[in-house]
Amino acid sequence: MHAALIQFIVIPVVKIAVILGVVLLVVAYLTFAERKILAYMQVRLGPNRVGPKGWLQPIADGLKLFVKEDLIPAKAEKAVFLLAPAMIMIPALLAFSVIPFAPATKLFGLLPKAIPPYVTDINIALLFVLGISSIGVYGIILGGWSSNNKFSLMGGLRSAAQMVSYEVPMGFAIIAVLLMARSLSLVQIVKAQQAAHLWFFVPGILALGIYFICGVAETNRNPFDLPEAESELVAGFHTEYSGMKFAFFFLAEYTNMLVVSSLATIMFFGGWLRPFPNVAWLSFLGVVPPVIWFAVKVAGFIFVYMWFRGTFPRYRFDQLMQVGWKWLIPLSLANLVIVGAGVLLVKG
Repeated sequence: MHAALIQFIVIPVVKIAVILGVVLLVVAYLTFAERKILAYMQVRLGPNRVGPKGWLQPIADGLKLFVKEDLIPAKAEKAVFLLAPAMIMIPALLAFSVIPFAPATKLFGLLPKAIPPYVTDINIALLFVLGISSIGVYGIILGGWSSNNKFSLMGGLRSAAQMVSYEVPMGFAIIAVLLMARSLSLVQIVKAQQAAHLWFFVPGILALGIYFICGVAETNRNPFDLPEAESELVAGFHTEYSGMKFAFFFLAEYTNMLVVSSLATIMFFGGWLRPFPNVAWLSFLGVVPPVIWFAVKVAGFIFVYMWFRGTFPRYRFDQLMQVGWKWLIPLSLANLVIVGAGVLLVKG
């Protein structure tokens, strides 16, 4: 009974607490990283006052939002207005319950048996992440509608249209990976790349491009940030939010960026695997822990997100729809046919 209690309750609770703590800390410092990176791109300094070199800026921002007055518009639909931030934040965090950061480990011999450093591995993990992530758009729509603000409502409607347009090609890009891996388990997708002696971005380079473009659009990031276009809609769906409710929207955006980047790393870049894992003379790369390889790859995708924001102008809404329906969907279908034919020829 004691062993079962540890295995099924204590260990999962500890994993959840550690993963939540690390994810929220990383998300907080992603805001700092983005401000510094954009500053260097624009030849300025960025935040450098709070703490050494500005490193305590995210803590100051969090405390500021926590103590700010929490306003609710007089004509808002109060219950829905309060529920919306949670509906976008909770699904973003739930996605990390099935994302594998590294293989099972004994923590340098400290544990009696190897324990996987992720919460669980289910055979439909990829489907679970896609399903739970799509719930977040309801938080945006309900937040925009319940505010009783025309700018917020317009932002929510834009987000719904954007999600419908870009989920379709994203799904087709992911199906191309499933054809190569023959599994919906994220752990098995990583192992399939190790068995195939190559990362899936090599045969699936077009799928990677389509997936990441759609991921940028799904997270409402520049140049697809039409739902919160400041020059048109003030702040879009979260115009009327303040205090910690505004912080939830802010944190959910960066958490979703982490989810998209983590999935791209797992599906196309071998997850926690080192470069060329089956090449013997590169075995010295195995000194670096697998979780570090995973973090470096995810950081690369996050940097591209920030690079986009500092480089590209915002699309008009008709251009955004045109990219999704006229370009990405036909390209994703063509890519699916090509990858399917290649898998049939190679694997029979």
